[in-house]
Amino acid sequence: MRACPALFISAPASNQGKTTVTAALARHHTRRGLRVRVFKTGPDFLDPMILERASGAPVYALHLWMVGERGCRALLAEAAQTADLILIEGVMGLFDGTPSSADLATTFGVPVLAVIGAHGMAQTFGALAFGLARYRADLPFHGVLANRVASQRHAQMLSEAIPKGVRYCGYLPGMDDVALPGRHLGLTQAAEIADLDARLDRAADAIAETALRELPPAIDFSDEALEPPPRLLEGLHIAIARDAAFSFVYPANLDLLKALGATISTFSPLADEPLPAHADALYLPGGYPELHAARLAANVTTAASIRAHVDAKKAVVAECGGMLYLLDSLTDIEGTQHAMLGLLPGDAKMQKRLSRLAMQRIESRHGMSTGHTFHYSSVVTGMPPVLMATHATTGKEGEAIYQHGPITATYMHTYWPTNPAAAAALFRGEPL
Repeated sequence: MRACPALFISAPASNQGKTTVTAALARHHTRRGLRVRVFKTGPDFLDPMILERASGAPVYALHLWMVGERGCRALLAEAAQTADLILIEGVMGLFDGTPSSADLATTFGVPVLAVIGAHGMAQTFGALAFGLARYRADLPFHGVLANRVASQRHAQMLSEAIPKGVRYCGYLPGMDDVALPGRHLGLTQAAEIADLDARLDRAADAIAETALRELPPAIDFSDEALEPPPRLLEGLHIAIARDAAFSFVYPANLDLLKALGATISTFSPLADEPLPAHADALYLPGGYPELHAARLAANVTTAASIRAHVDAKKAVVAECGGMLYLLDSLTDIEGTQHAMLGLLPGDAKMQKRLSRLAMQRIESRHGMSTGHTFHYSSVVTGMPPVLMATHATTGKEGEAIYQHGPITATYMHTYWPTNPAAAAALFRGEPL
């Protein structure tokens, strides 16, 4: 067991500034020379990109259902061995979801900082702060931070509204040059924000003017180490598409592939790069192929190498955006149809409304795997699914899983560490 300062950053709802505040804290303490490890609650690929830039370390997911309590405990125990500070960003509102951010914070005893977007309110800020602090008696509560404050007078009114017994940690002013830009799946990818480091530094400067400039209390993290998986992919070379179109990858998934014995190399379809030589399997993760559909359609080198890989009956694992790239066509939000690789029969179409957002599970011959789905597109295909995922809490039918030749494809983003044997089977091209 090792004690390490830790803070859980949550809010009463989405869009309150959790990611900005978490990134500001990470950058502030990193600039002080401290080793900061940041985690993100739930299934998210975009916020972790920002938080990784702020902290200089990979950002892993924590979730009591998707990752599992034991998996979360092991990740936190590993981080506590070397970190000077652990930060966990919540998801949605503090008490939203089953399990919620509050459940996660309480399970591991991490004190909660509530970030409240104070624009458009005054004394009601105190009521929100009181409710968040007192709604659950077992919740370890650190304090509240006001975000997007209009003026010094506004800040004074907010501080005076805080009831006794609730710690007020200060405020961040509304700053357009700090806010993080977004698009339809969430925040813009870190690599696409040209002035991201300047924004993070300005946010860190603002945090340095609050009570959060000092480290939070240290808490004890129990020792927990998972048994290494069997080397089921020993000697296998896996090529992974990694660029602005294919970037939605859990670091824990890559760790698992390496622990299973695989060698990993990356290539960029956007740069029209071929698959790495001697690749035995291909992973096409999710991302934003719809934003780059014309370029992907025009690139011939990548297309030829993937077609040759499939013709050689080598395994392909395609998730969400990766699956769209393999279809016959992809129609973007403006209605323009782009030819894709034609390796899966079917057509995808982007839409303005969210198509599906849910935690899901897959039951295969190897047991249960957890994951989630989140997309703004729909697919029309004649392929029969080999399996259907189910909703995590309702049990209702979820995403289809297709196997077409050596290709396994689905909208679902699977968290592979929950079932290493099933993950290994995917890359060996075995039936599910």
